[in-house]
Amino acid sequence: MSRTTMLRLLLPAALAATALAAAAPDASLVRKGPPWISVESPPNPHDPTTRDALLVVRTYHHGTQLDQGVRGTAEGIVGTERRTIQLRFEKASQPGVYALRRQWPAEGRWALVMTTGTGDGASALVTLGADGQVASVTVPTRRQDGWSIPRAVTRAEVDAALGLRVARAGRR
Repeated sequence: MSRTTMLRLLLPAALAATALAAAAPDASLVRKGPPWISVESPPNPHDPTTRDALLVVRTYHHGTQLDQGVRGTAEGIVGTERRTIQLRFEKASQPGVYALRRQWPAEGRWALVMTTGTGDGASALVTLGADGQVASVTVPTRRQDGWSIPRAVTRAEVDAALGLRVARAGRR
């Protein structure tokens, strides 16, 4: 086999391997720590991608803000009926930043559950006040090897958040 023929065969494979290596996450990031999620409210009204959003979600891998995607649900009680609504997040102007606009009814009591990435990312539980604005944000964690490792929001935590809000509203 001639040298030219060998180069023609090996060059596409070498280019593909280089492209895969460039697309792979930096191994040093994986060793540095867990993912993280941060919820910001009110969002910056001067950024057209977040203007009029209820909140902004920022996704991190340890200390580095990265595009990881966000998925979530609005969990609510409307009258006596439990409701779950899938949420759509919009990419904002910065990497790792996503805007959330209201996608659930104004009536009822609501909590939002959101998780970064596609697997076991960081999760946040957002409770909404009677005015529909963010009342609290919790990122549940556990300790591991000196890190605060985010864990998934449990159904019991969502139920408690909705139950506490219903109880508070009933006491007024």
